[in-house]
Amino acid sequence: MRFGSVPLAEAAGAILAHGVPVASLSKGIVLGDGHLETLAAFGLLNVSVVRRGDNDIPEDDAATQVAEALVPNPERQGLYLSKVKLGNISIRAHRAGLLELDVARLNALNRIDPRIALATLPNLHRVTAGVVLANINVMSYGVSRASLGRVCDAVAGGLPAVNVRKAKLTRATLIETHHAGARHHPNGRRSLEERLDRLGCTLQEVIDVPHDTSTAMVEALSHAQGQVIFILTAAATLDEQDIAPCALRAVGGDVLHFGIPVNPGHLLFTGKIGDVPVIGLPACARALGMTGADLVMERILCGLPCGSDVIGSMGVGGLLSSLPETNND
Repeated sequence: MRFGSVPLAEAAGAILAHGVPVASLSKGIVLGDGHLETLAAFGLLNVSVVRRGDNDIPEDDAATQVAEALVPNPERQGLYLSKVKLGNISIRAHRAGLLELDVARLNALNRIDPRIALATLPNLHRVTAGVVLANINVMSYGVSRASLGRVCDAVAGGLPAVNVRKAKLTRATLIETHHAGARHHPNGRRSLEERLDRLGCTLQEVIDVPHDTSTAMVEALSHAQGQVIFILTAAATLDEQDIAPCALRAVGGDVLHFGIPVNPGHLLFTGKIGDVPVIGLPACARALGMTGADLVMERILCGLPCGSDVIGSMGVGGLLSSLPETNND
């Protein structure tokens, strides 16, 4: 690739590197005699151009090859590609789910040649169909064949480096408690329904029980039909011996983890009854803002590990209440 300013007489057949607004010429065009006459008419003697060598691949072709290396099986990966333009091509979600990235391989791609750049959403970011997940940009009108080959090799083979993991658990039960004489508040159900809908899941049933003892909750847990069970109590679950964890153990279930290092959302617990996951929601889950409940439930619904090690790692970046895009009002 040769880049630089040359006299107009030497510019024929070269790519215009920078647009010339005064002559109404856009960057990227291949300069012909008519273009050169136009430039000369405006008194220009030199022009910045690019000439590709025999081993240089045009930007659109290069971007397409990188995209196809990243997305060899669009249907299986839940992805589709935009049309390429000026060396740019986007990878979009074809379905709702969590964006899974092989971070090491994608970092390796970005370290090979600065002319080939890949930018993505964060790993395990929840996405909906149609959202742009990643953008590939091949700069400077092209890239060497050798660099392009190394980039494609870095992400080819094995498991996909980019994937949208869809929900595996699609039917949920909500068990909600209320204090005696208190009016039932619908926000818990509405918020959970919206969270589930984002991943293509449904709230199959809602069971409302008194909060005074664990007896009613034991009965509800015993008959819950969902593939995953959510518990939202009228009073926050403050201890592993509180009503909801005790009821879970009473039906033969296990409390797997109590409390998470995320704000808002500290008072969440996870458990299981046989193979059915149970998530004790914090009170902040009644609002629609981002909480620790989202981080946990999205992973569990999509079949990703969410044990104590994973939950313990959520603290770094877990101060959600201070993020400007988080609104829990």
